[in-house]
Amino acid sequence: MLPNIQIRGHKVDSFTAIWPYNDLIAEEDFFVRKSDEELKVEKDRISQEAPLFFEIQTKERENKLARLELLRTGQPDKYKTLKPLFDSIYKKGVIENVDELVIKKNIFISNGNYAEPATYFDFFTIQTAMEFLSVELQNKYPNFNYLEFLTIDHVFSKERTNLFLNSKLEQISVYKSGIKAGQTLAKQGEPLTNSKRTLLNRYFYFQNKNVVFSWVHFFAKWGLTFILSLVLLVFLAFFRRPIFGQNKQVAFLYLLLLVTVYSTCLLYNYGLMIMALPFTLVPILVRVFFDGRTALFTHLMIILHCSFFMPDKLSFILLELIPGIGTLFAVAEMRKRQQILNAAALVFLFYILIFISYQLGFGTPQAVKKITSYVPFLISSTLVLLAYPLIYLTEKFFGFISDFKLLELCDLNQPLLRRLSKDVPGTFQHSLQVANLAEEAIYYIGGNSLLVRAGAMYHDIGKIENPNFFTENQAHGFSPHQEMEPLESAKIIINHVIAGVELAKKSKLPEPIIDFIRTHHGTTSVRYFLDLFKKQTHELPTEESKFKYPGPIPFSKETAVLMIADGVEAASRSLKTHDALSINDLVDNIIDYKIANNQFINSDITFKDITTIKKIFKKRLMNIYHARIEYPS
Repeated sequence: MLPNIQIRGHKVDSFTAIWPYNDLIAEEDFFVRKSDEELKVEKDRISQEAPLFFEIQTKERENKLARLELLRTGQPDKYKTLKPLFDSIYKKGVIENVDELVIKKNIFISNGNYAEPATYFDFFTIQTAMEFLSVELQNKYPNFNYLEFLTIDHVFSKERTNLFLNSKLEQISVYKSGIKAGQTLAKQGEPLTNSKRTLLNRYFYFQNKNVVFSWVHFFAKWGLTFILSLVLLVFLAFFRRPIFGQNKQVAFLYLLLLVTVYSTCLLYNYGLMIMALPFTLVPILVRVFFDGRTALFTHLMIILHCSFFMPDKLSFILLELIPGIGTLFAVAEMRKRQQILNAAALVFLFYILIFISYQLGFGTPQAVKKITSYVPFLISSTLVLLAYPLIYLTEKFFGFISDFKLLELCDLNQPLLRRLSKDVPGTFQHSLQVANLAEEAIYYIGGNSLLVRAGAMYHDIGKIENPNFFTENQAHGFSPHQEMEPLESAKIIINHVIAGVELAKKSKLPEPIIDFIRTHHGTTSVRYFLDLFKKQTHELPTEESKFKYPGPIPFSKETAVLMIADGVEAASRSLKTHDALSINDLVDNIIDYKIANNQFINSDITFKDITTIKKIFKKRLMNIYHARIEYPS
């Protein structure tokens, strides 16, 4: 899709007031061809101005005059009256009547091979001749038939007229003018007239039309494209391995690359305003679903690809890269619809500042004063608002999850959350507390706080099936587990993870939310029932694996934090006394147990993060239970 020639400039339109690029010099001779409209106008003009040809035919006239001579003997008085009148009519000539639309054209009277110009109104027509006779004779012969002696002697020749017209049409040149190699077509900063615009566009058309395919040029373009595309892939492999390991996510980034380059190619081929394309949509879409660094790097690679279509590559890179970076500031956390509008306004402001600064310092100062120079930037900035529908479509086709979607999922009026709060109020309150704990921890250690909150709200939806088997939903201290075997109880407890995943899929929750349901217990054991089983059998159980959750273990900061928050919040409810010492020991024991069972080996969480999480959870729980630090007496 990359251009086959060295770009010296672009086709110009009515918005291009001046030539903003370097002086454009013709590389070879070429003719400026007239447009189809110009050719049609010229042909119509020639058709309108082409003369009409008439032939003199004397045979019928002589017959009529011979018949008039017969009156000499039979009616001599009538003959003497009529003869001078008809002689004067035929001396002037009787011409064939033609359409009023062409009656004002020049005419030629041909006699044999010779034709001389004349004026149509210098001749009689049958109608005017009869009117002339009526006036002259004054109804002297009321029953007399004038047509008996009157005939047309100048007959319209369609053949001669068309022959002349076609010869003139064939002489029309399809070329307007010729340009020699080395001739300057446009100087930098030169105002463009309509004729100059036509000349430039014809030159670019001529250039593209006469390009000869070159394998060297093709492989050079292929090499550049390959290197730039590979650099993006290597970046993902080295610095964004979670993205690199997901085919959908990699495909999405390269689809953005293809669509952007194809759109640029399309506008380039049709001579439209390339700068009107909303290139800054790329970092917005990538940032919504990924992170800022991935968005910036993807945007940079795409801009470098598209710069091959531009005559002033530095100007283009500056004009698109800096506004692209600016949008990342506006959409750092996409939680309000207004942020897209703010991004569009910020993009336009950056466009204006970069354009004016560059043109005054390194480009064409005259362009700064032309209002039409800013039209492409206004269009591009307005098209940034397409981010709204594009984010929605991307979520549907690729299954990604945006902050907008997460905000919708956190709405307590969502069907699943309404059902959870109505049917399982104890679990619902537990989920709210877990969400608060996890969100605050992620805020301090870094991560997607909105994602972890949404995950926490849905992580225990599997308890909807058997709510009474879980402590937070048991009223009056009665537990169904008192009448069951430990293995059977453990199976019911473990099954809430499997049931939660099935219910989430049935409700079409996004995969990132389902991951929280899968991983919030990891591969830990149901310790209470495992210990009870050991006490009853007094032996190491051969079926110990049946007391373990199916996993997988957490694989991100968010899922790891949720696991800790869930364990800490649930265990805190069983404390007999909620003082600072018991809460401190509880948090330490829960987290140490998860570490000892290798639950965090796949997540990018550090010991520094663990220490921060401990402090936050201890402080939060003491605030919840109004615990105070006991000072020594």
